[in-house]
Amino acid sequence: KQWYQRRVAITAGVPPKLQAALDMQSGILHGEEKDFKTGFSYFYEAFEGYDSVDHPFAMDGLKYMLLSKIMLGVPDDVQALLTGKMGLKYRGRGIDAMKAIADAGKKRDISIFNKTIAEYDDELKKDPVVQNHLKSLYDNLLEKNLVRIIEPYSRVQIAHVAETISLPYEVVEKKLSQIILDKKFSGILDQGSGVLIVYDGSESDQTYTYALDTITHMGKVVDVLFKKAQKLS
Repeated sequence: KQWYQRRVAITAGVPPKLQAALDMQSGILHGEEKDFKTGFSYFYEAFEGYDSVDHPFAMDGLKYMLLSKIMLGVPDDVQALLTGKMGLKYRGRGIDAMKAIADAGKKRDISIFNKTIAEYDDELKKDPVVQNHLKSLYDNLLEKNLVRIIEPYSRVQIAHVAETISLPYEVVEKKLSQIILDKKFSGILDQGSGVLIVYDGSESDQTYTYALDTITHMGKVVDVLFKKAQKLS
């Protein structure tokens, strides 16, 4: 409440178009800091400001609102936003591009993402705000797509995963290693046989416990041997 009162006091008398421009820049800056929740709020304010004076930048405000929802991992919210009044009033290829990317996120399908990038090249790559987040979008979606592919398996050939997702073996192997290290799922890569072994949560925990117990036991054995060696000398 106090933040809102201060904001009203500061912005009182500021022309809507100027305030919308300030809100838009604030949203962009928060997006660069990966704070998309706050960024969305500023983009919403910018959208309403531009919309109140029928300025074409309202379309950008809406597009960046949708981008924020996608980056937050809630692609379903994109469709919810577009079913309201703003979705009926503002239509265009930029909005269609965001809808397609949200659909790729919902389906966890990197191929839809790549097709969208190719189809909406001008609307995505030539927009510096969207372009700034395309790599993160790709990386996040690639992770989700890989997880979707391996979910049904307890053991799966890495080559099969690479073929399914239509990416080079080395790229898939590296990404799977990263996902395991980041604890996005539990498993190990048997690089000798080219197999990914997937654990459920409890199995992973037991494996860690066994490994820790083994290391502890080995440490005790080394201590005993060291003490015996000292006595002999």
